[in-house]
Amino acid sequence: MRFLHTMVRVKDLDASLHFYCDLLGLVQTRRMDSEEGRFSLIYLAAPEDEARARAEKQPEIELTYNWDTEDYTGGRNFGHLAFEVDDIYAACEKLAAGGVTINRPPRDGWMAFVRSPDGISIELLQKGERKAPAEPWASMANTGSW
Repeated sequence: MRFLHTMVRVKDLDASLHFYCDLLGLVQTRRMDSEEGRFSLIYLAAPEDEARARAEKQPEIELTYNWDTEDYTGGRNFGHLAFEVDDIYAACEKLAAGGVTINRPPRDGWMAFVRSPDGISIELLQKGERKAPAEPWASMANTGSW
């Protein structure tokens, strides 16, 4: 068995691509638009996984955008995604500067949680060893849920 992709439904494709690509740093590996089915599938990968995702179609995130408006409730969109980052503080700083709320700040230099425009919880984990606690993160309170 091998991991292929995780699918999340998104309500605003432009906002989601801005979040996942511009702010989080993922890259689009492929896209399929279905006129008949009235949906788009956009596949994304972490930069370090891009070559493998393009060749093997994994590991990826599949953003499913249904052209007709629908609110996703009751767990129809997903739980959370997890990404390893080179510098958790820099990643959180970039996300915060882009208007993203840091729901669980990286007080421990190891883990943080944010939410996508569709309310998907994103876990960020520090690559390698924990970073030493640093401000403003060390004293920042949790916001909302993750």
